[in-house]
Amino acid sequence: MTTSRRMFLKNSTVLLAGTALLSKSAIGASRRGEIVGIQLYSVRDDMKKDPVATLTALAKMGYKNVEHANYINRKFYGYTAAEFKKILDDLGLKMPSGHTVMAKNHWDADKKVFTDSWKWTIEDAAFMGQKYVISPSMDGSMRTTYDDMVRYMDVFNLCGELCQKSGMKFGYHNHSFEFSEKLNGIKVFDIMMQKMDPKRVLMQLDIGNMYIAGAKALDILGQYPGRFEMLHVKDEIAVNSPEKYESAILGKGIIPAREAIDLGRKIGGTKVFIIEQESYQNQAPLQSVKEDLEVMKKWGF
Repeated sequence: MTTSRRMFLKNSTVLLAGTALLSKSAIGASRRGEIVGIQLYSVRDDMKKDPVATLTALAKMGYKNVEHANYINRKFYGYTAAEFKKILDDLGLKMPSGHTVMAKNHWDADKKVFTDSWKWTIEDAAFMGQKYVISPSMDGSMRTTYDDMVRYMDVFNLCGELCQKSGMKFGYHNHSFEFSEKLNGIKVFDIMMQKMDPKRVLMQLDIGNMYIAGAKALDILGQYPGRFEMLHVKDEIAVNSPEKYESAILGKGIIPAREAIDLGRKIGGTKVFIIEQESYQNQAPLQSVKEDLEVMKKWGF
């Protein structure tokens, strides 16, 4: 081998190593502050049977963050806030967000104040260290007419202010009706995006649920740039049912989940990615969410 050949190979090796380090550094920097978690509704039956064992299994898989879907009478999965926080702390888990429906009875329209039960929801969420309080649906009575809908978006904005006082953010999680139902000829989802103050209320975009109504995440992310700090990462497969689709392991369905994640990072302002799977195609839920996390890791998380 000639001297010039040796020098070429040596310089090329150094260049490639430097490029690899630069790429790794750039990727790490671009993802600083991101959160990846699991919506516990994904393992709802397991959580019902044995919450501690289920959370232990999730922690062993590599999950670091969970999003709750069970807060009843000031208890999380049957545990007081203090008890549940200790369970999570002992397992090295954090709970940055949680789902609790803000119902019509949580707002006293006559006195124009939130009821004690909703104030307690905010109080307990803050105690748990949550960053986000998410209402995962909306009662039909809140959207009977366009004017009803607008009034409740004002309440949403006020709830955003309430959460901010405790250092948190209030948000809403979509299903499919927001894209299929219209009031005054406007989709419910668009009414929400127009009337919710983005400084006070965020939309946790579920990229799977909307597909049932024919909406696509990539289109919505493009329509409302910068409005989706949180994504529910989900995939869907076609099934013979009234809804036509059900969730599946990431990468096995028809939702361009990875593309939605990338676009969310690029233009959506997305920082929080919550995995959710509600159907399992005859596979154990815990095994399914383990595979979901493995897919996310392959995607760079």
